[in-house]
Amino acid sequence: MADTKRLAFSIIQFLHDQLSSGSLSSDAQESLEVAIQCLETAFGISVEDQSLTVSPSLPEIFASAAKQQIPQNKTNSSIGSPTEEQLAEAEHLKTDGNDQMKVENYSAAVEFYSKAIQLNPQNAVYYCNRAAAYSKLGNYAGAVQDCERAIGIDPNYSKAYGRMGLALASLNKHSEAVSYYKKAMELDPDNDTYKANLQIAEQKIKEAQPSPAGGLGGVELAGLLSNPGFMNIASNLMNNPQVQQLMSGMMSGAYGPVAGATSPGAAAAAAAGAGAGGTGANDISGLIQAGQQMAQQMQQQNPELIEQLRSQMRSRPPSSAGNDEQ
Repeated sequence: MADTKRLAFSIIQFLHDQLSSGSLSSDAQESLEVAIQCLETAFGISVEDQSLTVSPSLPEIFASAAKQQIPQNKTNSSIGSPTEEQLAEAEHLKTDGNDQMKVENYSAAVEFYSKAIQLNPQNAVYYCNRAAAYSKLGNYAGAVQDCERAIGIDPNYSKAYGRMGLALASLNKHSEAVSYYKKAMELDPDNDTYKANLQIAEQKIKEAQPSPAGGLGGVELAGLLSNPGFMNIASNLMNNPQVQQLMSGMMSGAYGPVAGATSPGAAAAAAAGAGAGGTGANDISGLIQAGQQMAQQMQQQNPELIEQLRSQMRSRPPSSAGNDEQ
């Protein structure tokens, strides 16, 4: 416990010296004062207790340890540099890995590329090739990691960006894949594969967007029916005696052709029926009037809803043909 208190005292003494230096801001000084008080309370000591003083001081101990660490770092650096023989062996292993890829022995290819990386971990090609093997094995997360390493070593390596895009697309991260395909095309603009893959990823993004299916004129029907303003207006309209009479006639089939008039023949039949009965034209006119009344009521009672519907119709996406995958 005595040694623990002496270590804590050394830390407190260091913090106290920093306070006395006058180089700290007022906020920093206040923070150090709080830290000193906490340490004194936790270990039951005081900065005034000189019997706990350690020689050399904490900064001197740190400086001595740092000096001893420098030769060790240099030694590690020299050990980490591959020799000419190791570089040649790594290239040979890479070639073996490429041969295994050609015969679709992807697991063996990963092993060869991994051994090449152990000998020369600063070669971006080895990581990129192993990423291709990982993708063939369905290990897309491993492929992403290797592509990141390859790009970190060589930020201008177009193939690493292209393979990163493929791995991300396989993980259904098409938006991220698009950015990597674009970077690959920027570095290699004549590569048709990057262009095709970019189009596929962009198409996947479009397909994932909500479609207006089930809407009316580009308006999303589900959203419309869940709008309380619209439903309130519709409810009021259905209480209109004229609309109730029209709905009753359509339900009974009295002038069903009007409801189903979607072709010139059906429209002609509706007109003939109206002429025979003498009421068809009035029914159509009444229906139109009811619709106009509904639109007017909606405009008066909830103009924001009308603007929302208009915005949805204006933003309806155009249809486009799909792209063939390679």
